[in-house]
This record gives sequence, structure tokens and C-alpha cells, in this order.
Amino acid sequence: MRRTLAVLLTAAAVLPGSPALAAAAPAAALAADAAPTGFAAVDALGRNGTTGGAGGQTVTVTTTDQLLDAIDSTATLIIRVQGRIAITSKQGVRPNKTIVGVGTTAEITGGGFDFYRSSNVIVRNLRFTGAEDDSINIGQQSHHIWIDHNTFAGAVDGSVDIVRGADFVTVSWNHFDHTDKTMLIGHSDGAAGTDVGHLRVSIHHNFFDHSRQRHPRVRFADPVHIYNNAFVGNELYAIASTENAGVLVEGNHFEDVPFTVHSTGGYADSGPGRAVARGNVFVRSGTPQLGGTVIEPRTFYAYTLDDPASVPALVRAGAGAGHL
Repeated sequence: MRRTLAVLLTAAAVLPGSPALAAAAPAAALAADAAPTGFAAVDALGRNGTTGGAGGQTVTVTTTDQLLDAIDSTATLIIRVQGRIAITSKQGVRPNKTIVGVGTTAEITGGGFDFYRSSNVIVRNLRFTGAEDDSINIGQQSHHIWIDHNTFAGAVDGSVDIVRGADFVTVSWNHFDHTDKTMLIGHSDGAAGTDVGHLRVSIHHNFFDHSRQRHPRVRFADPVHIYNNAFVGNELYAIASTENAGVLVEGNHFEDVPFTVHSTGGYADSGPGRAVARGNVFVRSGTPQLGGTVIEPRTFYAYTLDDPASVPALVRAGAGAGHL
């Protein structure tokens, strides 16, 4: 079952020369989908999309021990997180799980989730606070992971990192609330051997709310599809494509972002990447650095864009925990 949010559409002003949308966005746009869109929905690597714990037992956890036992189980589970649960470090999540917060107060604090050769996992409706490392680390060939409708704040390192050959991931409708190292795709410049041909990620309808950098920072991946996100007040930069990564930046809304896209000039110590941008809105924001070509996401999946002028209202109303 899906529910909708009605939004008042405003006129869009896109970068000159960018292609027009095929049609204006509808007066109502989806805010909570029953299944993922983007790369997590693609049939690949022996998976028919991402279903998480569907068909398994449902358990409700209220304590640290209960949560850790549930995510370490080999069973297919729907894990309902109730209240505030403190964990330490990064705790491993085994395959075939849906981890979903109950109501508006479910919170994981102090630590985060780690995916090591895991697959078919959904994480929704949780607030992640004060992680001593990463809030979510998707690595070591993990695949078919859907991170949806969560709120991230205060992690010492990354909020959502996707590294070490991970693949077929969707990050959607999350609120990154004043985070620093928000999202890393590809962990180092020396990882071409494990990462080239992997790290296919869709990033859509997220609220990058005065988050500082890495929205995402990308190495080697092609394509990373960044669409219909709201970037607001990102101090250091919004997006960086490096080490020959291919990034499509499409239908997003940038407001007060001095450095919107790094690519052909590289970033920091990383070599140049490729970036294509189309149909974005820039308000008091810098001109993106673009160049090269990118594999079209439509090679893998169909999608429909919302009017980028409507994106700030959509994500402010619908992104983050508490909006399922």
C-alpha cells in the first residue's frame, strides 16, 4: 500500500541548456513506497529485487541484546525496533531482514549497522544518532540493500558508506541532518580491483540538510544515479565524482551550495571522474563541473522524475524517520 503527499508545485528555473522534463510532475508524488525503486529493485546476482524479511517471522525488539540477537539471526525476519536502543561500534546484519522503526521515536544511538557479504536487507524509519564510527556501512560484496526514510545525525564518520564491491543499493527519502561525512561510495583510490563494475547506487528524494560534504563522494562506480534530492547549505561541497566514476545528477534542487559537483578536476587526492547533469535547479549555488559520459540508469530500470522545483517541499514533508 502506498500513500501520497500533495504538494503545491512552483515554477522551475533550470540551468540554461539542460533538457526540459518530459512532463510536469504530478500534483501528488509518492512519499512511501512498499518496495524500492532504483538499483535495489533490479533483478541481479540471484535476487529478484529487495524484499527484506517479507515472509518471515515478525519480532519486536526493545533492548540492545534483543536487537543484536535479531540482526545476527540466520532466519528471515521483520525486526520492529521500539524506542531508543544503544549499541556500540558497527554491528553485523545478516541477510533477509527488514529492520523498521515503530512509530516516530525508534532510535539507534552510539553505534551502527555493518553489512559484510550480506544481501536483501531493508532499513526504514529509524533515527541514527551519535555513531562512534559509521551509522551504516555497506561493504564486502553486500548487495540489494534499501536504506529508506531514516534520519541521520552526529556520526563520527560516515552516515551511509557503500564500499568494497557492494552493489545494487538504493538510498531514498532520508534526512541527513547537519551530518559531516555523509555518504562515501568507494573507500579508497587503490580499490579499483574490487570496485570497478560494482557500486551501482540510486540516491533519490533525500534531504541533505546543511550536511557538510559527500553527497556522495564517489570512486569507480558507474552509474551512480542522484535524482530528485534537495541539497541545502552544504558547506564544503555537494557531489564529487572521482577515479573515473560515472555519476548522473538529475532533477535535483540545490540551494546555497557553493560547490555543487566536482568531477573532471578530481577532488582532494583523487583523480578525475565523469559527471552528467540535466534538469537541475540551482538557487544561489555554484555551476557544476561536468564532463564525460555516464551509463544511463534506464539501462537497468525505469523511473519517473518529479519536477525539481517541487523537490524541496516533497522532501521536507516526507523524508526522514516518522514519515512512513
